[in-house]
Amino acid sequence: MPDVFADLVGQDEAVDTLRRAAASAAAVLRTAHLPAPAVASADPEYDELDALADDDPAPATAGPAGDPGAGMTHAWIFTGPPGSGRSVAARAFAAALQCGHGTGCGTCPGCHTTLTGTHADVRLVAPEGLSIGVGEMRALVLRAASTPSGGRWQVVIIEDADRLTEAAGNALLKAIEEPPPRTVFLLCAPSTHPDDVSVTIRSRCRVVPLRQPSAAAVAEVLVRRDGITPDVAQWVAAAAQGHVGRARRLAADPQARGRRDAVLAVPRRLTGVGTALDAASALIGAAEAEAEAAVAETDAAERAALQTALGAGGTGRGAAGATRGSAGQLKDLEKRQKSRATRAQRDALDRALVDLAGFYRDALTSALRAPVAPVHTDTAALAEAGGQKWAPEGALRRLEAVLACRAAIEANVKPRIAVEAMMLSLWRG
Repeated sequence: MPDVFADLVGQDEAVDTLRRAAASAAAVLRTAHLPAPAVASADPEYDELDALADDDPAPATAGPAGDPGAGMTHAWIFTGPPGSGRSVAARAFAAALQCGHGTGCGTCPGCHTTLTGTHADVRLVAPEGLSIGVGEMRALVLRAASTPSGGRWQVVIIEDADRLTEAAGNALLKAIEEPPPRTVFLLCAPSTHPDDVSVTIRSRCRVVPLRQPSAAAVAEVLVRRDGITPDVAQWVAAAAQGHVGRARRLAADPQARGRRDAVLAVPRRLTGVGTALDAASALIGAAEAEAEAAVAETDAAERAALQTALGAGGTGRGAAGATRGSAGQLKDLEKRQKSRATRAQRDALDRALVDLAGFYRDALTSALRAPVAPVHTDTAALAEAGGQKWAPEGALRRLEAVLACRAAIEANVKPRIAVEAMMLSLWRG
């Protein structure tokens, strides 16, 4: 099995930073049990991990430069565009912290259980709905304050930290300001802008910026790890615009390819107001259907499990009374499921908008005769024809309309209203 950072595509600088921090963390655990600080010339415990930690050029809050803990700190933020691997980096770093060899070998029990999500000292927060509430965060912080059961680190991974409510962010801030001695917080967010992460939380964290991996790097991983043929891998890597997960989905799922083809057919359909509104309805309907299919099985399983726990179908004494108080809990479950469905719908719609933006980007680069490869090679001829018809200014206005639609939905504008406005702008040019 490769090391834990093998799935982090095109992020060599970040991987080097995280390896050194993991080595520093391992050195901290060793030196914590020594009567005096480790010294390379006198301490037989000093090994290559200590040397790697001492070479870290970016000391953090754990100690001065040259201290074995200088490359390690208690709070981290992983930033980067969608598909750059923020959550992959956080999970890999968590595995490296739990690694018995200190740098993420990928084979020891600490690495294996962390990557599979079964490690007792690694907790993952992945919001199913539109936000992470204060109740969930307070419970998580309380659990994270306990002593690591494995003797290494308590690690809390918060995916989509930009979805923390204000109250949840304040609860997290208190934990980061006064962290337990062996608890590490790993936050994932698009950026360190105050709209994504509060300034006070940002000031107490070390930032690991990730970049969008190149299409060539994504294609290489798909060929090597997933056994996809090189020509298909190159096509889906370009179409996914550096998003590894989406590239894999396009290569393996015919339905995903069909949805993409329907989105890329939109520019040909915009011949009037009526067709623009019809295209908007079709796009919204497709996103709703995709979201419903994605959450239907989970919703059914959760509802059945809750009803069973509340005594549904029971025939013994008290069974009827046990179910009388279930209405409130079922209502809470339905509320959570509705929030998750809304999130899934918006994610599906955003993927469609990214594809559409890629098409108009191809039209713009064609109109400008820019020497860059197209995003959608299978619609390159159509994009080139559009670029010639619209000229650079028209292609740019259309691209901006798609990006404005994404921003409006992110700002909680009703998706149907935002998409209808976008389609009308695309038709008018």
